[in-house]
Amino acid sequence: MEPFLEMQGISKSFPGVKALDRVDLSLYRGEVHVLAGENGAGKSTLMKVITGVYRSDQGIIRVEGKEAVIRDPIHARALGISIIYQELTVVDNLSIAENIFLAREPLSATGLIDFRKMNADTLKILAELEMKLDPSTSVGALSVGHKQMIEIARAISYRSQIIIMDEPTASLSDHEAQVLLGLVKRLAAQNIGIIYISHKLEEIFRIADRITVLRDGETVDSRLIGDMTRELLVRKMVQRDLTGLFGEHETHATSEVMMSVKNLRQRKSSSRSLKINGVDFELHKGEIVGFFGLVGAGRTEVMEMIFGSRPSLGEITIAGKLVKIGNPSDAIRAGLGFVTEDRKTQGLVLGMSVRENFSLTHLVDYCRLNFVDRRQERARCLDYIRALAIKTPTPEQKVVYLSGGNQQKVAIAKWLARKPRILIVDEPTRGIDIGAKSEVYSLLNGLAKEGLAIILVSSDLPEVLAISDRIIVFKEGRIVDGFNRGAATQEDVMHAATA
Repeated sequence: MEPFLEMQGISKSFPGVKALDRVDLSLYRGEVHVLAGENGAGKSTLMKVITGVYRSDQGIIRVEGKEAVIRDPIHARALGISIIYQELTVVDNLSIAENIFLAREPLSATGLIDFRKMNADTLKILAELEMKLDPSTSVGALSVGHKQMIEIARAISYRSQIIIMDEPTASLSDHEAQVLLGLVKRLAAQNIGIIYISHKLEEIFRIADRITVLRDGETVDSRLIGDMTRELLVRKMVQRDLTGLFGEHETHATSEVMMSVKNLRQRKSSSRSLKINGVDFELHKGEIVGFFGLVGAGRTEVMEMIFGSRPSLGEITIAGKLVKIGNPSDAIRAGLGFVTEDRKTQGLVLGMSVRENFSLTHLVDYCRLNFVDRRQERARCLDYIRALAIKTPTPEQKVVYLSGGNQQKVAIAKWLARKPRILIVDEPTRGIDIGAKSEVYSLLNGLAKEGLAIILVSSDLPEVLAISDRIIVFKEGRIVDGFNRGAATQEDVMHAATA
């Protein structure tokens, strides 16, 4: 049987970086083909070549046996190829229906947009995803997880022959992820080919028919999933064995209360918004407290209230001192750092360099007589590039050209360099490969050992259970349960989050 899509000898270079070096990939109708590899391995670049965002320097692409030069994303869609990017591309000030049918809205006989038909068609697509949302809802009012599902709905609406999914479950709740994986199988059963990029081993071995591994821009293996083991896959990806992804966790929590939150609640709320009310918890020096809950439970909203980026009422005490946090500047002065969930819009300035992003939180450290000491700034940035294994050819590389995982490492580094007393990390390993996850876990444990108090917000339950000293379960804007390390199972925590 001839592949629907065939790529041979694809190469692509950028200034200072050879992103792809003679990569081969093929996809058959009705096949789920997983593309695996560390961040920076070339996966996203290859997908951008397939979809016409980039033009390869050399190599051949065939679609249905015919050689094709894919000019741009519109041409790719005409060939039956759609993609769901890891980074969100929704328009916040448009409705769900308007996002799904953007630039191809159905028209009435008068030539105006037929909103009734567009909303009805959107409802059908949302039903396929088991999403109960009003098509007229503004996308800006949705959580990151729901925005990701809207991206998926838009790709499905094209009725493409090939759908590329780049880390589609990274920001989804467990239930939403299960719905998506079931949908992938149904799409494959309809003879649609799926290229699926994921770092989640359990997901890979559940969903894949075949797997191709990239490393340093080259194809290192391609085989049926039945011929691949987890151990072999990790070794192919990172060139080393990972005997323990989470490493050995040793609690470093002390009896000293670093932060106390009492009766935290919203200053204002509408009838449609999630109500945050009566949140109370303590965080100790050297402790990692995991906040777990399904998408939309209110975890991120609470962290934004603590950090001053969302109006709130209540008492926050840091190191025994009552503090007034009305904005992020107040929070930073009080010793807080916040690695946000959405690095693209909140964590980084993509058009700036790694060095410039790194020093955003502490530029004053390098100022002498109103001038910035670039040599010192660059030297310290290089220290963190090495410590966090950030893959960049130079500190002057623009962050937009880094892989998603390496962008996340830059977002973490800029806060660590400020030496906060309390660090909030919201989904710190979203979009990060297996090896980098292990490095982040080790980093967080090392910071706790040095006395840093850490709040870990994550929808990855095994992650929360493995590296948290305590777990706080959130549901519908309030704390519903709590567990000490070792006293909870995945079933216990998930039951608390869903009951």
